Amino acid sequence: METEQQQLESINTSFSQGTLSLEGTDTANLPKLPPAREPESQWQQISRQVSQFLAQLPEYLGSFFQNYKQPLITVGLILAAVVTVKVVLAVLDAINDIPLLSPTFELIGIGYATWFISRYLLKASTRQQLADEIQSLKNQLVGE
Repeated sequence: METEQQQLESINTSFSQGTLSLEGTDTANLPKLPPAREPESQWQQISRQVSQFLAQLPEYLGSFFQNYKQPLITVGLILAAVVTVKVVLAVLDAINDIPLLSPTFELIGIGYATWFISRYLLKASTRQQLADEIQSLKNQLVGE
């Protein structure tokens, strides 16, 4: 009974010193573990992950843009074209709602169409001249 009491006392005293060891063992050469950290709360884990992601976000975006440069430019140009068409149609609709402006533009269009027909389409020689001008314009654009 006395030996059990001595063992319990030695265990209790070693508890109070911060390490647990058996009596008669050499603890000087044993590896010591670092003190245990307190577990992170779920909010701390989430905030750490979010901050790591935000720190690496410019690198992610840079590599994404390098990998998909051509498709991104194409999509951007298509979206710009759609927005431009919508704006032009809205402006034309607004102009068309002005009372005297719409008939004036119609008269200007009818006058220009009449001039173009009489200038280029009534005679064969002027039609040939128009075809030559169109061909010359094509060659300038294409580069032939």
